[in-house]
Amino acid sequence: MRRRSGFGWLELAIGIILIALGVLAFAKPDLALTSLVFAYGVAAVVMGVADIILYIEVERYTGFGPVLSLIAGILSVMSGVMLVVYPRTGVVVLTVLFPIWFIAHCISRLVHSGHIRFVGGNGLYYFTLVVNIIGLILGLMMFMSPLLTLTTIRYFASLYLILLGIDSVVMAFSRMGTRW
Repeated sequence: MRRRSGFGWLELAIGIILIALGVLAFAKPDLALTSLVFAYGVAAVVMGVADIILYIEVERYTGFGPVLSLIAGILSVMSGVMLVVYPRTGVVVLTVLFPIWFIAHCISRLVHSGHIRFVGGNGLYYFTLVVNIIGLILGLMMFMSPLLTLTTIRYFASLYLILLGIDSVVMAFSRMGTRW
């Protein structure tokens, strides 16, 4: 039997990275969009790997995994790699990929929110529910208006990355950190 640390180190690391990226996007508005694309690509890869790990762990212990989590993870990794490898092209493509990433990640989190409620309790469940519904709405708004995405991506992305980071840090300190 494996021993667990009782703490969600992966969630904490993801949370810190996301909060730092969100704060950086607010604090340095003069950064070139290509560097933001690169940073968001790294964040997408890290979050996609976390979604894939979630799928694998749930599959291992329950016999079936949340397939949407796997799909969202794969899409996140693919989007992130594309943004890291081709940041200049990513600026243009970001207006479509970024909303799709928001939507896919939020759907993934909402799909396994029952597990979050069971393990993490009602407080974490409601917080995660609200954050992901906000992300879903922002993703749909950006998807419907690519011009809105291009002109306001820093604000949407910054706010949502900070919220996602807080969500991950809260999960790391909750009973979700000991979920497996």
